[in-house]
Parts: sequence; structure tokens; C-alpha cells
Amino acid sequence: MRRVLILGSTGSIGTQALDVIRANPDRFEVVGLSAGSNRAVLSEQAAAFGVEHTALGAVEAEHLVRDVEADVVLNGITGSVGLGPTLAALEAGRTLALANKESLIVGGDLVTALAAPGQIVPVDSEHSAIAQALRSGAPKEVGRLVLTASGGPFRGRRREELEGVTPAQALAHPTWDMGRVVTTNSATLVNKGLEVIEAHLLFDVPYSDIDVVVHPQSIVHSMVEFVDGSTILQASPPDMRLPISLGLDWPHRVAGVGVPLDWTVTSRWDFEPLDEEAFPAVALAKRVGRAGGTYPAVFNAANEQAVDAFHEGRLSFPGIVETVDRVVDAHEAPGELTRESLAAAESWARDAADRAIAASAS
Repeated sequence: MRRVLILGSTGSIGTQALDVIRANPDRFEVVGLSAGSNRAVLSEQAAAFGVEHTALGAVEAEHLVRDVEADVVLNGITGSVGLGPTLAALEAGRTLALANKESLIVGGDLVTALAAPGQIVPVDSEHSAIAQALRSGAPKEVGRLVLTASGGPFRGRRREELEGVTPAQALAHPTWDMGRVVTTNSATLVNKGLEVIEAHLLFDVPYSDIDVVVHPQSIVHSMVEFVDGSTILQASPPDMRLPISLGLDWPHRVAGVGVPLDWTVTSRWDFEPLDEEAFPAVALAKRVGRAGGTYPAVFNAANEQAVDAFHEGRLSFPGIVETVDRVVDAHEAPGELTRESLAAAESWARDAADRAIAASAS
């Protein structure tokens, strides 16, 4: 029986994790729940699962992680506010099922230095796919990682065709049902850029050996190419309950959690190169990742400000990544990476992004 603490239980990841646990009561027990602000739904979940320990907000969630005995902490919080709970889970020796990619990306060496081998289990579908494929060979046999991207709602559009797209169009993702920020990040490919940084930190593979390919069907979730020319991929219908279940009980599989592909019907899988002129976010993210330090935190914070401005009608769609690029270029990293320097860098980046957005509108 795995004792599970779910952070972000009222969001998409959290509610699907509860679906998995509800269907496997002999395998998992919920010992704690946290939400950002939705007290009513949190109370309903706690009552349904008989949970006594709950928290609201990231600060309370961090305390919950330290105070509640759990085998695995599923961090499904959105945004860099998840860093504190991520560090707390690692310090407490819990297995960390990580859906909150921002905490790893922003925390960087702070997170990886705390993590024991195998302590972080990725829940993002792409990184779960890579983790599964990596079991096919030794680290020295890995040639490169290939992350797949759906291409979002604007796949195939040229850069000049993106100027007039609306927030409603950006939120019309062809495959996944996600929140506003993540869905917009998928449309700009910022999300894929963040995932490249995450892949580097999780699997210790150089950025030069991490590629992105557009795969609109979202059936192949990512691939590992080995030095002998073999490529091992993980394929399944797009359903987050599969990688969530692996995160809860890695490396064991949970029977019946997903629906397998139907190999008796004709189907096609397309793979296309990424148009880096129309979608420059991935190249920018690689530059940021190589710089390290507080640069990923600046990248992430500036993007969050720019996404808000886009949805408020104060910034064009291409202006999101353009703003992030300008803020990254203006950043001067401090000498030491600490939680305090990260917080200061994020605050600076938000202010710098706001100034850049205001200047672009004038």
C-alpha cells in the first residue's frame, strides 16, 4: 500500500490522480491533499477519501509535506510556487512524482543536488515516456532524446500569420485539456522549451542531444535514440492517468489505467520538423538552460507575465516570446543560486516583463 500526498488536488493532474487511486483502493491510500485556493472542492475530496490532513496554498503545502508521513508526494501545483514543496519532499526522503515542472526548471541545481538517484519520477507524459524507454539501455548507450510536440493549435502557420491570433484560438488545443497558462505555453511552444530543460535536468543528457519533433497525433509521447541506431518509443492514446499511475508506483504498472491502442484499424503517425522561425521558444529555452543559474527562473516568470498580458489584450501572441527574449537578454545572474536569489530574480523578471509589455503597447 502506497501512502500518497497530492499537492494541487483540485487541478487536472490532481483530480486524475484521485481517479487512479479510487480505482485501486488496495494499492494506494491518500494521506494528504492540498489545493491552491478552492477550499470547497478540497473539502469534498477530503471527505470522499477520508483524509484528515489538508492545506491551502503553497506555503501550507510545504508544511504538509514535512508533517505528513507519505511514501510518495505528487506535486501537481502549477507554477514556480511549487519549488518549496518540491524541496521539502526531497529533504524528507519522499519519492517525488513531479508534474510541477517549473519547480525543477527554476530550482535547477538546488533540486538536483537534493535528489537521490530515482527519487524524482516524472509525470509529464513526455518525460514519463523517456523514463520508460531508458530502461532499454545503459546511460552510455543513449544517443539522444527526442521530445514530441503536438504543435498546438497553430501548427503549420508562418510567423506572420500568428500576429492576429486571439486568446480563444490559443486555448483551443487539439489534443489536451489543460489550464490557461499551460495551454497557452503549448501554443507558443514555451511548454516544450521548458520540457527540454526538464529533460536535461532529469536525465543528465546534454542540450545538444535533446531534440523536438512535431507529432500532431500525440500518440508517441517521446523517444530515446540509442548509439546503435535503435529508437525506443512509448506510444499510447493521450491520457494523463497512465503517466500519473507510473509516478505513483514507479516502476510498477497499474493494470487497466489506460486504454491501449487499437492495432486492428488503419492509422497514421506524422512527424514534422519544428519551425523555429515561427516558434522560437525552444531555441530560446536551450540558450536559457545552458546559461543555468537564475536564467530559467527569469524565463519562466517573464513568460507568465506575458501570457497574462496576452489574455488581457495588452500583448500580441508573438509578443509573448519576444518579451521573454528581451527580459532574458537584460538579466544579469547573481553569483550564488539560492532560494532567495531565485525569488529576487523572479521578482525582477516580472517587473522587467511588465515594463517591456508597456513599452510595446505605447
